Amino acid sequence: MGFFDVFKKNIPFEYPLKWDIHNHLAFGIDDGAPDLDTAIAMAEFFVSLGYSKVTVTPHIMGDFYKNTKQSISTPIGILKESLLIKKIPLQIEFAAEYYVDESLFGKVQQKEELLTFMGNKVLIETAFMSAPRQFEQLVFDLLAQGYTPVFAHPERYIYLQNNYSLVETLVQSGLQFQINLLSFSGYYSKESKKLAEWLVDKGYYSFLGTDAHSLKQLVALNEVYRLKIFNKINWHQVQNYYV
Repeated sequence: MGFFDVFKKNIPFEYPLKWDIHNHLAFGIDDGAPDLDTAIAMAEFFVSLGYSKVTVTPHIMGDFYKNTKQSISTPIGILKESLLIKKIPLQIEFAAEYYVDESLFGKVQQKEELLTFMGNKVLIETAFMSAPRQFEQLVFDLLAQGYTPVFAHPERYIYLQNNYSLVETLVQSGLQFQINLLSFSGYYSKESKKLAEWLVDKGYYSFLGTDAHSLKQLVALNEVYRLKIFNKINWHQVQNYYV
């Protein structure tokens, strides 16, 4: 029976993912949740979607979001305490979403310890319009230092939407891909949806994430899981399928 068949046979629906590894629940430190109340509301909605664990990944980006382990741990600690008091059953941990820029290159060259999830996995993103210089070298250096680089929402990058051969090259370089769930519905663009579906067809995915910046985006996920694309996903390949 396929995933989509639950809607044909009136079988009770259960959301498939239990662990989100990309979201912006750390309030007040990037473009995600602006305050504690919003973060709590988002956490409650995560639980309603079937999640029992989230890895919060605030932006670390040059001069814009100069987050550190300390600056992230403060709101996370407050949020965890609030969820405990309110008896919201959501496990919280944190890593980061690193923007590929000179700052990240410097951290890697100096072998600074990076914030990771699942042991050694580092979430990275790039500019949307053009690929950064020496991107493949960065991937190589991260791998050489024992990290596994995970590429956040590759389907959203315009420079990949028009260059599927570059996608193939990045896969071969050792990058793991994390697709945004909302991309399957065309939430960002038709081009993002098309590339996301192609990545599924090719098997080029290791993670599915919400990349939730707001409660509105989490609410939109209710409809995403009704899409037939989920019949094509090999859930055993999705590393955040299990907690």
